[in-house]
Amino acid sequence: MTNKEQIQKRGLAILETEPHGLRYMEFVRRVGEALPNIPKNTIHGNLWHLVTQMPQLDLKPARGLYLHAKFGQSAVGPNDAQAPATKSKIKEDDFYESFADWLINELEECTKAIAVGGAKFKDKWGTPDVIGIREPRKSDIVKFPTEIVSAEIKLDTTELITAFGQACAYRLFSHKSYIVVPTTSPDEDIARLDTLARIFGIGLILFDATNQTEPAFDIRVRASNHEPDMFYVNRYMKLVEDQLFA
Repeated sequence: MTNKEQIQKRGLAILETEPHGLRYMEFVRRVGEALPNIPKNTIHGNLWHLVTQMPQLDLKPARGLYLHAKFGQSAVGPNDAQAPATKSKIKEDDFYESFADWLINELEECTKAIAVGGAKFKDKWGTPDVIGIREPRKSDIVKFPTEIVSAEIKLDTTELITAFGQACAYRLFSHKSYIVVPTTSPDEDIARLDTLARIFGIGLILFDATNQTEPAFDIRVRASNHEPDMFYVNRYMKLVEDQLFA
């Protein structure tokens, strides 16, 4: 049996025991342990092309994730099983203040940020959970215009599409817009959000939705800067003027 045949046979055998699938590097490691006499680069090459070499098998439902075809669309990813943990007594607004602080002190996207949420903007396009501004400091030699940053935080991992749509809508009046979702979101959903975020310029941040004191916000995609419609900027910022621009 050739190296290629051994690698494919062993790889498929391993995936048959993994209903949640394996990330690529873990897949390579497992096959390498099973076939120690085959060079690692050879294993890399053959596993990387496994999908094209065996097109009858749906082995890659999401970028970087390998899943045996027998599990198919009914398979539950490793993060899916954890998703209900986000539906606890913890509320979304428990994270507003900590994320606002994180925007200022860790990400340094804002010089001031506030928790908003609710129906502050009073329209069907929704209200960001957190809004911040970035203004030049006195010490800055080159001054720049004020920038608006908005964020939508979601605990419910079944509403990620809704959250993404809201984050897109906030670009109407924001220079940067972020979506903040639990790390327990399904791997495939995170992969799609990652790709969509890069296409639309939306920022993507993951966090521990089970820990209010240390949510461990982690940036996956940084939001790109764009010019919002100044009519809507002034319309909506007027509603938070006393809090945000005081």
